[in-house]
Amino acid sequence: MSKRRQSQRSRSKARVRADGSTANSQRSRPEAATPAPKGQAEVKVKTRGAASASGKSAAGAAAASAQSAASAASPADAGNRPDFAAIFANPSFRRSLWLLNAGVIGLLLSQGIPHDYGFLELGALFTFSVYDLALAMLGLALGAAMAETRRDFLAVVGVFLGVLVVMLAFFDPIFGVIRSSPLGEVLYLVAPTAVISTGAALWLTGRWRQWAVMLAAGVVAFSFSLFVGLDDIGVGLIDFAFGTVLSALWLVLAPALMLRHFRGPWLKIPARIVGSWLVVIGVIVLVSLYVPMPLKAPPLPDPSQPDGGAIELQIPEDGSAPTLNGEVLDLEGAAEPQASVAPATPPTSPEPGPAQSTPPKP
Repeated sequence: MSKRRQSQRSRSKARVRADGSTANSQRSRPEAATPAPKGQAEVKVKTRGAASASGKSAAGAAAASAQSAASAASPADAGNRPDFAAIFANPSFRRSLWLLNAGVIGLLLSQGIPHDYGFLELGALFTFSVYDLALAMLGLALGAAMAETRRDFLAVVGVFLGVLVVMLAFFDPIFGVIRSSPLGEVLYLVAPTAVISTGAALWLTGRWRQWAVMLAAGVVAFSFSLFVGLDDIGVGLIDFAFGTVLSALWLVLAPALMLRHFRGPWLKIPARIVGSWLVVIGVIVLVSLYVPMPLKAPPLPDPSQPDGGAIELQIPEDGSAPTLNGEVLDLEGAAEPQASVAPATPPTSPEPGPAQSTPPKP
């Protein structure tokens, strides 16, 4: 049995092919195989290189698309990291910064140099005296800077300027209609409402913020026109009214043009902080309108004095001296009017009469 097994193991095993022929079980080594022609080898190498290159390009394209998708999915990189170098190098930013600095420098020179104020300058300074509405105009500037398109930006500025110009141009007939309407009874609520509405608009987002800022711009312009029209000078002088319009437009336009270069998601937090301040300021102004003013009343009577400190003055009808709490008032020490003294006139010489000639004695 052992010899048979050894003989069977020593025999070469053969495999039967599909066509009935047999094949040896020993496989030829790669180096022993017949080499392929040179042309076919080059074609194979080129094909493999092209396939690997196409695979690398496809992988690179897939990686680039994934990276772009990731950057689009995370807007914080584009919104929270503005390119300050590119912004400062932008000519439009420099022009807006020049406009802002020109107004600030003009205001400092106006207050620092003693001079005679003209009506145009007085009108420009009048806008800053209405401090609550001036702060509301700065809030409108921030809301306009956050506008998504240039058309929305121009809409906010246009509503503010249009309402202000129309109110000042036709103030007398419009104010007559307002006084005859129920609004005339609560005109003191217009300014706090303008400040509060501006602050609340900065808390909104998207299209709701755009419509709210436009509405607040109209209310702020309407309230400011009432302050200008009811002033002593008011709309009677064109220079004064024109100065108020210029300064109000500068308060809205100059900061908005500069902040517009920094618009992005990161601007929402400062906008809401400013909006909260405006709401608080508007509420304080509103509450102060209902707080009664202190009155200067006479001092209360002293209980330690007779009759509780009451003062009783009696003036007799017979012309005698009056009495104060039963005591006769001494009027002798009062200052008596001085007798009028006739002004001294220099002595005048009598007018010379006609010369009398005495006849000579005989």
